[in-house]
Amino acid sequence: MSFPGGAPDLQQLMQQAQQMQQQLVAAQEQLANEEVTGSAGGGLVTATMTGSGELTAVAIKPEAVDPDDLETLQDLVVAAVRDAGRAANELATNRMGPLAGGLGGGLGLPGA
Repeated sequence: MSFPGGAPDLQQLMQQAQQMQQQLVAAQEQLANEEVTGSAGGGLVTATMTGSGELTAVAIKPEAVDPDDLETLQDLVVAAVRDAGRAANELATNRMGPLAGGLGGGLGLPGA
C-alpha cells in the first residue's frame, strides 16, 4: 500500500522495526558471551569483563602484592577494571552502532 507524498508503508515499517529488534537482541546476546580484558601496571593486574559489562574475573600477579603498599594494588585493580570497562564499551559500540544507526534513517521516520 502506498500513501500520497511517498509516505512509507506502515506494515513495511513494522516489519523493519521487528527485524531490527531481533538483530538488537541477537547482538546483546553475543555481547554477553564475548569477553574483553583490561590491564594495569604492565599486566600486573588484569580484569575480564563480558561485552555487556559484567566483571567476571580479576587476576593479580604475586609481584603486585606488597603488604606495605596495598594502596598501589588497589589503584591497579581499579585501573584494570576501568580499562576492561572501556574495552567492553568499545566492543558494544562496534556491535551495536550499526543497529542504532539504522533506527534513525533506516525506518524512514520523519525528522530522523
